[in-house]
Amino acid sequence: MTDQIQRFLIESTNVRGEVTRLERAYAEVLERHEYPPAINNQLGELLAAVALLTDTVKLDGTLSLEVRGSAVVSLLMAESNPGGELRAIARLSEDAALPSEAADFRSLVGDGQIVITLDPREGRRYQGVVAIEHDSLATCLEAYFSQSEQLPTRLWLAADGQHAAGMLLQRLPDESLNQDDDAWDRATQLAATISSSELVELDSATLLTRLFHEETVRVFDPKALRFGCTCSRSRIAGAIVSLGADELRDIVADQGGIETQCHFCHTRYQFSAAEVEGLIEDPDGEAPTVH
Repeated sequence: MTDQIQRFLIESTNVRGEVTRLERAYAEVLERHEYPPAINNQLGELLAAVALLTDTVKLDGTLSLEVRGSAVVSLLMAESNPGGELRAIARLSEDAALPSEAADFRSLVGDGQIVITLDPREGRRYQGVVAIEHDSLATCLEAYFSQSEQLPTRLWLAADGQHAAGMLLQRLPDESLNQDDDAWDRATQLAATISSSELVELDSATLLTRLFHEETVRVFDPKALRFGCTCSRSRIAGAIVSLGADELRDIVADQGGIETQCHFCHTRYQFSAAEVEGLIEDPDGEAPTVH
């Protein structure tokens, strides 16, 4: 199984971790868009990051990660849910020149912020924001954990246009689990020896053995990941209604109906004049297909 995430912990310590590797889900994101290679690499890192964060916070809902930039890239966004479905998109600034393949995260996004949104099925929506003040997505997210979660957290992310991968280490606050005061420092130093090429090329078992062969590592069953889009006719209808009755009627008068598509998966949705009028009259109702 190439698309998966796997939890692990180092026995007799309070160090836990996750490792993820993506191939097919990553490919399906890239197949739907034509981005420059440097953007493809950043989207891969973002997909790996959002998978790791979703599993880390154990959210029963949707987690989205938005990088809002001011340079070549105006937006990078990835989304994950507990079902293991991932999707991602990028938007380039209109007047931006195509970046070189070697362009790094900071040169692509410039200044800006990263917005992390947790949208549980039940309960209140939470949003956290961290400024882009570091040279990589991984170090920016580490800063977020340091500020908001107050749990020591390290991240490693890599992508090469074909594979995306990531690893997360976290020191849990429960010191009763820890019988080794040097465990956290040792684990992070060992993890820091991994190269980007090893991270994307090695399966999780080989990766963990190579890094922690002198430690006792308990590995849990992997969880499958896949590309998946949460768009639907009803969600698109809700977005259309938000435009307002006057604007909707102007569009229908000009075009005879409304046609749009999901930016993530490119599924096309069509609404006839009668369907649009029905949405205006009953915005909370379903938008039936009129034949």
